[in-house]
Amino acid sequence: MSGPRILAIMGSGETAPTMAKVHRALFERFERRTAGATLIDTPYGFQENADDLTGRIVDYFRVSIGREMTVASYRTRDVDPVASATALARIGEADYVLSGPGSPSYALRQWADGPIPSALATKLSGGGIVTMASAAALTVGVVTIPVYEIYKVGEAPAWLPGLDLLGPATGLSAAVVPHYDNAEGGNHDTRFCYIGERRLRMLEREMPERTFVLGVDSHTALVLDLERRTATVLGLGGVTVRADGRSRVFPNGTEVPIDDLAVAADEIRARSTDDRPDRSAADGEPGRAGPGRTDGADAVGGPLRDEVAGLEGAIVAALADRDAGRAVGGLLALDQVIERRVGAGEDSPDLQAARATYRSLIVRLGESVGDGSRPHHETVGPFVEALIEIRARARDARDWTTADLVRDRLVDAGVELHDEPSGTSWSVRTE
Repeated sequence: MSGPRILAIMGSGETAPTMAKVHRALFERFERRTAGATLIDTPYGFQENADDLTGRIVDYFRVSIGREMTVASYRTRDVDPVASATALARIGEADYVLSGPGSPSYALRQWADGPIPSALATKLSGGGIVTMASAAALTVGVVTIPVYEIYKVGEAPAWLPGLDLLGPATGLSAAVVPHYDNAEGGNHDTRFCYIGERRLRMLEREMPERTFVLGVDSHTALVLDLERRTATVLGLGGVTVRADGRSRVFPNGTEVPIDDLAVAADEIRARSTDDRPDRSAADGEPGRAGPGRTDGADAVGGPLRDEVAGLEGAIVAALADRDAGRAVGGLLALDQVIERRVGAGEDSPDLQAARATYRSLIVRLGESVGDGSRPHHETVGPFVEALIEIRARARDARDWTTADLVRDRLVDAGVELHDEPSGTSWSVRTE
């Protein structure tokens, strides 16, 4: 089969309105307007509502993308030979192959030592687009995070072997982490596909040598063109290369050679080595400072943590007093602290934690709107106006993740936003 050879990795939202443009852009890579699509349903094959999920995905492609989609149904490795052969035939015939939500560990158990990984690899080498989203995205690297087992069951953080579709196709040795910027946890850290900073650091210590984390934000796609050897970031967020606890972000709209992702990881590792104290420092003598740092490097992170903690305390106190003005003032001050650090070139776990704190405080401000009952204009007006101001600043900065978070929290509280050329107005749902 001729045509593009593309591996697309979506962080989330594969059937959301925000990603329809990305799917359509991928289909436009085909010269033929009749390019066919198929869905591999394995990651959610264990769910009781698997049929409903399949129906919703197929309907989304028909209505939102304008494409009919077949189903390569392979819900368990114990499918009969006819069902297996049918699934493989549909993958082989399709121009566009999608697999998405569910459990990565379940998918890997069904796919291991079976025909599906080979069929996907053949698609990438022979011509076609393979889009792996959400749970399926976790499986494409060298190792995989078993998200459910860690986040829901409480198992100790440990890697599972991945399919490693990425390595042979691109030369990258990486662990793919979708939902990288997740902020659903409110007052706890759910970044990095729900496991948070502490557990990701534990996993990083156990990564295979020279392997890095490749994070893909929510409602974001990393499009790896295997013919052109380019990596393009599409959607609302960014893609992060992380090694040794440090990161480099490639924002949406970026297009770079695929090899630049590996180069970025190598540069991060080199910088981490340069920043480690040398032997003379260990002996009590002044050590060599790394690039952009001083000998008192730990002091750079310390004040940021202190500054964030102080502002967080002030914002929480303002929310307790139902003082919207003080709360939004504190949030805007925290936003400025983060932007000042970003502008200075800082990229550290403390900065990532500050962003998570900022978004969790937005969640708390949003919860103040509903307050357990239907909101009223008189009581919630100041809080809604405060959130609208924060959303406007986020949109101006093209921080779509924060802007969407604000909108979603207001919707959850029964408040609808109306964006107009003159500004944003709001109303309370009456139903």
